[in-house]
Amino acid sequence: MSLIHALVAQGSTILAEHQGGVRDFSQATQTILSKIPPNNSKLTYVWEQYLFHYISEGGYVYLVMADDSAGRRMPFTFLSELQQKFVNSAQPSSSTAEQPAYYLQGTFGPVIAQLMNTYNTSPPTDEITRAQSELAQVKDIMVQNVEQILSRGERIELLVDKTDNMASQATAFRRGARTVRRSMWWKNTRILMLSVFVGLILIWVLAAQFCGAGLNQCGAKSGN
Repeated sequence: MSLIHALVAQGSTILAEHQGGVRDFSQATQTILSKIPPNNSKLTYVWEQYLFHYISEGGYVYLVMADDSAGRRMPFTFLSELQQKFVNSAQPSSSTAEQPAYYLQGTFGPVIAQLMNTYNTSPPTDEITRAQSELAQVKDIMVQNVEQILSRGERIELLVDKTDNMASQATAFRRGARTVRRSMWWKNTRILMLSVFVGLILIWVLAAQFCGAGLNQCGAKSGN
């Protein structure tokens, strides 16, 4: 357990306490109480591997002994709630009147025990921890969103690459089409010229059969 021993005292007089462990820390707590100044203060004492956290206010001391693994925030949150419960329910009408030892043990001792059990089993989330948790959640969402944006960016880049490739292919196709058209035009032109030349040759061959190779016989016959 994190919280081991808690009490409410008036000066060095213990009014109510609860000890969760087997070991008796009465001597240690009395020593700590005797060292706490009468003015309002908030401090932590170290003893062996344990920490004694306390809040002193209005003549009353709210003290809790905890493992060092509990840190400081959770024990002081416990003390603040213990102080609030004490002020609201168990504080005597006159804070200056001296009360006998364990005067409130029967009425407020169970309250300390219940509060200690709550903090040892499922401590409430204080504001700092809640803010840190919310900040961590926001960070996770931001990281996730950034990852999604990056993933979308990659897809956009791939799409741009594909678009560029398609544009390049279209340009190459247009160039190839022009080249093919030019090639076909020259081919058709050559065929046409060859056809004209072959036609002229055929005409000349037919004419040569009747007029001679030099076509001079036809001219002589027409003169006779």
